[in-house]
Amino acid sequence: MTTHTTARATAQRESHAPAAGGKPKTGRLATASMVGTTLEWYDFTVYNTMAALIFNHLFFPSFDPLTGTILAFSTYAVGYISRPIGGVIFGHLGDKLGRRWVLVVTLMLMGVTTGLMGLLPTYATAGIWSPVLLVALRFVQGIALGGEWAGAVLISVEHGAADKRGRNASWTQVGPSFGTLLATGCIGLITYLLPHEAFMDWGWRMPFIASLLLVAFGMWIRSGIEETPLFKELDQQDAKAEAPIGDVLRLYWRRLLIAGGVRIGSDVLYALVVVFTLTYVTTVLHLSSTLALTAIMIGTACNALSVPVFGALSDKIGRRPVYALGATLGLVWAFAFFTLLDTASPAAIVVAVVVGLVIHAIMYGPQAAFVIEQFPTKVRYAGSSLAYTLAGVIGGGFAPLVIASLYRSYNSTMAVSLYVAAALLITGAAVFAARETGRGPLEE
Repeated sequence: MTTHTTARATAQRESHAPAAGGKPKTGRLATASMVGTTLEWYDFTVYNTMAALIFNHLFFPSFDPLTGTILAFSTYAVGYISRPIGGVIFGHLGDKLGRRWVLVVTLMLMGVTTGLMGLLPTYATAGIWSPVLLVALRFVQGIALGGEWAGAVLISVEHGAADKRGRNASWTQVGPSFGTLLATGCIGLITYLLPHEAFMDWGWRMPFIASLLLVAFGMWIRSGIEETPLFKELDQQDAKAEAPIGDVLRLYWRRLLIAGGVRIGSDVLYALVVVFTLTYVTTVLHLSSTLALTAIMIGTACNALSVPVFGALSDKIGRRPVYALGATLGLVWAFAFFTLLDTASPAAIVVAVVVGLVIHAIMYGPQAAFVIEQFPTKVRYAGSSLAYTLAGVIGGGFAPLVIASLYRSYNSTMAVSLYVAAALLITGAAVFAARETGRGPLEE
């Protein structure tokens, strides 16, 4: 069979698979793809918020406030460090056993670890065992998260039409905004309803335990989704890779670097706008946490609306032009961001966060499709998982810690802005080196 005929056959399968009668509804596919990352970022946002506001008192009380916050963000980084382990384990299993099987396991593991965080004893009760247990749960949670993202993207893309991969993949990317919105809304409501003493005593536990509701919903919605037709075809033809991780590292290492590089800038920008804003507004500007949470909630709502728009736009004009626009605007906003925050004006702070998160959406919308399109079907789960998790360690995992440490060391926002700009330049270089993947069928 010629290359042209193969490409045409693949495009036809993507456009029409699965066959009539077995095709999942678009809404259910989108929700099934979105629910895992919603839970992921609900969990991470609850942790980030608590780390910025109170974990320095509950788990690291023997340090000054900023040092305690840095230590709390260090345990946040542990959840990213363990992600590549999950990427290796579940990336291998996703290409060997199927996308759907992995998604069930990782969703359960994420929910259980987050629920247990809400039951942890504090330092006052358990001493050093308290932060040790927190780190252990973060480590296990990170392993589960390392295997979740690629499967969530593939379940929608490999079921969907070839000319709508950017839009379909972007539903997974909407999850972080929904998760952040749910988490900040939940924490904002609890802090509004409870006195500070009650919140410090037991109220902080409620958002962690509430994540179990998301797990139950996710298990129900995913129970109605079958394995993807592209993986079924590999299985029927006995064409699955024997060692998916090894094949990625040996045959597709350049694509792995590109797929990881495009993520670093957006992750660091997100950490600046969402995570560090809480610390900066409350501990540097001495404004209320309610103001910071409100700005983040408005910004994440705009981000959620923008992500599928830019994902769909990348189907029309290509992944690279859309991504390059986001990286360029992000470079400018890395410096303009603090200018607005330092006015201490509530309106200016909201604008700073909203614009920052819309710029993030310009990159984040086409990102999922861009990453998974770098790899052929037989190693797509493994390659996408490795790219996502390894870049996550370099970008998102250490970004809150690096940003807080830079500000503490230099007592200046310029060092922070330069760090964010450097990350965006790495992403720009990766986009420049990448091939355009927005047109044509998925590579077999």
